[in-house]
Amino acid sequence: QVQLVESGGGLVQAGDSRRLSCEASGRAFISYVMGWFRQAPGKEREFVAGIHQDGVQTYYIDSVKGRFTISRDNAKGMVYLQMNSLKPEDTAAYYCARARPLLTRVRLTEDDIRYWGQGTQVTVSS
Repeated sequence: QVQLVESGGGLVQAGDSRRLSCEASGRAFISYVMGWFRQAPGKEREFVAGIHQDGVQTYYIDSVKGRFTISRDNAKGMVYLQMNSLKPEDTAAYYCARARPLLTRVRLTEDDIRYWGQGTQVTVSS
């Protein structure tokens, strides 16, 4: 059974930094592309960032490029999202996601995702 457990959300001020963590249970963590999605109130869930099994290849949506960094620790089964220079428009529930087997593309869609975390809320006040 695969479980993804996010942590690190909270209330922050614009310009602050925050690091989200995702602990993945289950076997062969290193075999899967991992990603972060987010869903703001009243909006559809959107892809934020993805990371290849090698931990080197990454992809970011334009609105977070240069401010967010995704990383992973394959030995620990962890994925992180370092968020800097946070803006009120970054306010959302953030979801950790594990892609389907054999996928190597890091620009993800919801159709690529096999497992989701429960989400952690990030609220950025102006």
